[in-house]
Amino acid sequence: MMTAAQLRAARALLGIDQKVLAELAGVSVPTIQRMEASQGNVRGVVESLTKVIEALDRAGVELIGENAQSLNGGRGVRLKEIAPKL
Repeated sequence: MMTAAQLRAARALLGIDQKVLAELAGVSVPTIQRMEASQGNVRGVVESLTKVIEALDRAGVELIGENAQSLNGGRGVRLKEIAPKL
């Protein structure tokens, strides 16, 4: 599973906007917008979610699940715990 915050962070790490991610994944911009607006885990059509995750992977972003290890090394960012509401 991927959270909306992970999706937004992945785009930020790549320096791309929603339109570019949609093109890379072969989905629509509204699909990306809905995914990023989800509360907690991204909700949507499994096929679209898979396309987005695969596009991020091809672009060089590894999505790390909660309590999972990153086996690929490299730089990254990880949320330590639930962030306080600002």
